[in-house]
Amino acid sequence: MGRMHADEHLIHTALVRRLLRGQFPRWADLPLERLASGGTVNAVYRLGDALTIRLPLTAAGAGDVAKEHRVLAVLEGLPVAVPEVAAVGEPAEGYPWPWAVHRWLDGEPAVEGDPAPGLAEFVLALRATRADGPPAYRGKPLATVDQATRGAIDELSRTDEPFDADAARAVWTEALEAPQWTGPPCWLHSDLMPGNLLLRDGRLAGVLDWATAGLGDPACDLVPAWNLLPAPARPVFRDAVGADDAAWARGRGWALSMAVLQLPYYRHTNPVISANARYVLGQLSCRPAPPSATPPRASSRRAPNTPR
Repeated sequence: MGRMHADEHLIHTALVRRLLRGQFPRWADLPLERLASGGTVNAVYRLGDALTIRLPLTAAGAGDVAKEHRVLAVLEGLPVAVPEVAAVGEPAEGYPWPWAVHRWLDGEPAVEGDPAPGLAEFVLALRATRADGPPAYRGKPLATVDQATRGAIDELSRTDEPFDADAARAVWTEALEAPQWTGPPCWLHSDLMPGNLLLRDGRLAGVLDWATAGLGDPACDLVPAWNLLPAPARPVFRDAVGADDAAWARGRGWALSMAVLQLPYYRHTNPVISANARYVLGQLSCRPAPPSATPPRASSRRAPNTPR
């Protein structure tokens, strides 16, 4: 896989080993392996049997380390496991940003078509959290990403991707015209991509990557209805989370926006993200259905416990 970002920092095993020796010598001799990941923000390494290391790839992700640490500190009582921060590293050895060590969470990342039982219970439990928090990354009205989304639809229509731009614009217009959220801001994860959802025995057991979490419109956490669930599971999920027509339309809009922004950018560098974007567009009828009735699945599975 090629470099995803023009300003991506070169991260390699020898650098990570030097960072460990300088700051956490107790872990410096543990086995260290870079994990294959569909993530776009961090390089992720497994450290021994019980830890992972996450190092931001660009300056834009550097603030996520502190934000995720703060968010995880206030969340409690969720029905699934969440990462535990074991240590936070400092810039050193030519690496310019903070980095984090997390406890390993067991589980297999979800892939497109998984029904993920337990997902609705998690979304409702998170929504009911009463702790204070920052604004969620995608917790604002859809209008804040209108220009970017329309530009991405236009860009994608100029590629060789099978894509129905008119259908995408119709979905987007319906989402923008839906009544906005008028209730109090709710806790939401705001990046419930399949690779951030860990399954054990087929059931949701853990949720990774909390740097985007915070308070906002809960419709954004409806996105798994289109980026993960098979069509028959979609109405079951909707009923379980109590989504009205307006919330459902806004959630569909977020799913579309994420997909059309991701696919042009990552189509040649990140096969996992690209496959998921194509799946979303297929579920939204913005992409021709594949010849087989079997829903498409990601081209490569993401290694367990590898957040963004």
